[in-house]
Amino acid sequence: MTESLARYIDHTALKAETTKEQIQQLITEAKEYTFASVCVQPTWVSICEEQLKDTEVKVCTVIGFPLGANTTETKVFETKQAIKDGATEVDMVINIGALKDGNDELVQKDIRAVVEAAKGQALTKVIIETALLTEDEKKRVSTLVKTAGADFIKTSTGFSTSGATIDDIRLMRSIVGPSIGVKASGGIRDLESMKQMIEAGATRIGASAGVAIMKELEK
Repeated sequence: MTESLARYIDHTALKAETTKEQIQQLITEAKEYTFASVCVQPTWVSICEEQLKDTEVKVCTVIGFPLGANTTETKVFETKQAIKDGATEVDMVINIGALKDGNDELVQKDIRAVVEAAKGQALTKVIIETALLTEDEKKRVSTLVKTAGADFIKTSTGFSTSGATIDDIRLMRSIVGPSIGVKASGGIRDLESMKQMIEAGATRIGASAGVAIMKELEK
């Protein structure tokens, strides 16, 4: 049970003040529990890749993070550099303002460009920042993520007004169907919350509390 649940978790450290010592601890913990991945800022990708290359733990990083307001060209460059450094999963933030403007074409183009840059080399997860969106916007962007060919849709950066909710996971899953992954991220700090997200349709959990969640299972 512990091992199977661990494989849902992207063990995350994305704060600006994260130190090399903390990244080293993240890597050690990821190895111990065999989490799905470590999710780190781009500057830490090469260190993580070097130490995790002979394990089942993937190296995930973030693109256009946390605001999503970078140009598409910048996101593509970030993606290619991250893959070059050893990332095999990239979590990109959509252009949230464009979505709110009703410019779905730009949003989809932005996503598709990152998907194409990563194709065959890394999984693409698309962060939609649910806390900032209306119900209609969540539905529209879920469709855009799916049609752009991304591997996952993801709720949150963890840096906005709130994180994942069960209702959002259910809504996203209902729109994207069974063909792509749904990642719940932001505010998941205990085993019960994680189980509820999985029951609602999440196939990956982004959490900085992965070790605490695993320790709950060991009790």
